[in-house]
Amino acid sequence: MDALKDMIDYGVIGLLLALSVWAVAIAVERWQFYRRIDPAHYPNKQLFEIALTKRLVVIGTVAANAPYIGLLGTVLGIMLTFHTMGTSKTIAVSSIMVGLSLALKATAVGLLVAIPCVVMNNALQRRITELLTLYQAHHQHES
Repeated sequence: MDALKDMIDYGVIGLLLALSVWAVAIAVERWQFYRRIDPAHYPNKQLFEIALTKRLVVIGTVAANAPYIGLLGTVLGIMLTFHTMGTSKTIAVSSIMVGLSLALKATAVGLLVAIPCVVMNNALQRRITELLTLYQAHHQHES
């Protein structure tokens, strides 16, 4: 059972950490891209918008799904705790509380991943709005 518990803990938390690293890497890349992009190089607004929003869906998806992945880890941990209680045929309050508290850490990690991803996504979306406004101002000025 300890191997299964470790697999649940390390699997869920490892997945969440990998997703957070991926989301942060994309956010940093996008922010660098937004700092050096020139709207004048894009004659078409749609192409400019595609360039701006590239890979942002990953950050939004991680933000939306990290709490659910954490919740999955919690549910699996609680199931494992109940299974261990049932097979050991003892009801020790301390072992139940330890098992449940360890299970809840997956939800906490899911929230710790999701909240910064929401903030990053909102900041990047705001920057996209600013760049699109600059694009429109630049191209209206040319006309």
